[in-house]
Amino acid sequence: MWSPHFISTGRLGGLVLIALIATGGCASGPKPAQDAAAEGPGGQPGATRVVPAEAQTLYEQAVAAMAAGDSIDAELRFQEFLLRFPDYPGAHVNLAIIFTDRNDFIAAENSLTDALIIDPGYPPALNQLGVVLRRQGKFSEAESAYLKAVTADPDYGLAHYNLGVLNDLYLQRLDVALTHYERYQALSGDDPQVTRWIADLRRRIDAEPRAANVTE
Repeated sequence: MWSPHFISTGRLGGLVLIALIATGGCASGPKPAQDAAAEGPGGQPGATRVVPAEAQTLYEQAVAAMAAGDSIDAELRFQEFLLRFPDYPGAHVNLAIIFTDRNDFIAAENSLTDALIIDPGYPPALNQLGVVLRRQGKFSEAESAYLKAVTADPDYGLAHYNLGVLNDLYLQRLDVALTHYERYQALSGDDPQVTRWIADLRRRIDAEPRAANVTE
């Protein structure tokens, strides 16, 4: 199945076209990962839809512009796509990613609202909403969005990854972070960076009782 995914290699990193789920981290530590349509433009919930050839072509052109780093052209192409094919939530998610990278969080949330009107349980939209909220320091709301994504699809790896990042770096819930990193790793395969983060978390968790004993 034609399945473009986009993630950011950092908070404001360039968009990279990849084939399957990937992380958004770097050597210095984990960072939240963005994601676009899980399976092309996406479609109505619970329906098996054949994407018209014209729609797929337009979508691929917008994706190519996004991969090339031309966010203005990509934005215009996704907007044109939605004028002609309004029922595909993936285009709204990609627009939200473009707006997020510009720090235009209001526009990003509006695009995600449009995606979730089409499909309230669309995991890429819920995951990206978590990214937008996390970027604004709304950690509790971000967690809620990520949890909705994994409730809609327990095998949606990027949301588990982002829950790991959120709990590791921002909420300091090490056990919860470890659980989600391990789940992400089980779904995505052996990611060397996440393997290192898991090992580091285990060391930190194991060290906590010893640190407590020193103060007694």
